[in-house]
Amino acid sequence: MAAIFRTLLLLLTLSESFIGVFTIGVGVNYGRIANNLPPPSQVSTLLRSLNITRVKVYDADPQVLQAFAGTNIEFIIGLGNEYLQRMRDPQQAQTWIQQNVQPYLSQTKITCINVGNEVLGGQDTQLASYLLPAMKTMYGALVNLGLSKQVYITTAHSLQILATSFPPSQGTFQENLIQYIQPILNFHAQVDSPFFINAYPYFAYKGDPNNVPLEYVLFEPNSGSIDPHTNLKYDNMLYAQIDAVYSAIKALGHTDIEVKISETGWPSKGDENEAGATVQNAGIYNRNLMQRMQQGESTPARPSQPIDIYVFALFNENQKDGPTSERNFGLLLIFHEKRFIYLESSRFAYWIPSVFSCEMNSYNLVTSIQRNVTQEDDYLR
Repeated sequence: MAAIFRTLLLLLTLSESFIGVFTIGVGVNYGRIANNLPPPSQVSTLLRSLNITRVKVYDADPQVLQAFAGTNIEFIIGLGNEYLQRMRDPQQAQTWIQQNVQPYLSQTKITCINVGNEVLGGQDTQLASYLLPAMKTMYGALVNLGLSKQVYITTAHSLQILATSFPPSQGTFQENLIQYIQPILNFHAQVDSPFFINAYPYFAYKGDPNNVPLEYVLFEPNSGSIDPHTNLKYDNMLYAQIDAVYSAIKALGHTDIEVKISETGWPSKGDENEAGATVQNAGIYNRNLMQRMQQGESTPARPSQPIDIYVFALFNENQKDGPTSERNFGLLLIFHEKRFIYLESSRFAYWIPSVFSCEMNSYNLVTSIQRNVTQEDDYLR
């Protein structure tokens, strides 16, 4: 039982501002690489109860799109990397949209197709060469179908595309990727679509925990860092990362493209060598991020541009490859019989089948959790 209490900290330290933040537009990633998730119909009900209005998925599963029909939740759907080569063909691109987008648009609010995910920065240069042609062809198909004003095209990048990220004003893209990024930026400017970046301060801390202050990556009070070229002060790494991307884009001649954070989050569990991957840190990161978004903060270099964020992720995904942290980014936690913790109104409620049911305010519950963390058990998978 104590392990349940410890894991509950991830959600329960978010405080009652969680609901308000999603109401004002913070989105959430709904990944489904798992065998223990509730059906999409239950997830739809859950997200509506949380007032979540924006969701990003990684495919165009008809069961998911149908489950969210009539909810008015904005959807970013994904076109997987495995489709990029085929989607260079205008007929195949149009057929894909006719089959996976058009039938659902009257009921499900699809606003974006994310073409590929983190294609650039890896070892597959052939795949990288497919990316922009697929984006252009998908956009052309939307135009042909009269949907280009309703649905936009973009692609999500990892921060590995940056060669320099600090100081933020000197952000640059990797030299070998500019051949791909420059025309992608031109495309974004032409069709007025945003540049998506997956930004995880956690990975910077994991890679160098002795030199990256934990408080700086968790939005906690700290001395911050100064950009010597602009004299701007940064009190957290995420904002510095965002401004570094803007600087890299500007270095390629564009000041007309918005940067959106398509993923950010913190894992609640990791391997022994994954520093900082704890329930406590995950709760602190997400809580502080939510509070800052609720306050409508901007980055130091872009004070008039609100930050647009999709939190990663809705659930843990127990079938993902890689280190333990990859399977433990979920905000909501699944228990036996597909029951899960959720937040309702300004109070926290959770159910664990045949064990107990409890509802209490966040302060008292977190206090009781901290008092009762003593041993492991096998309730969590």
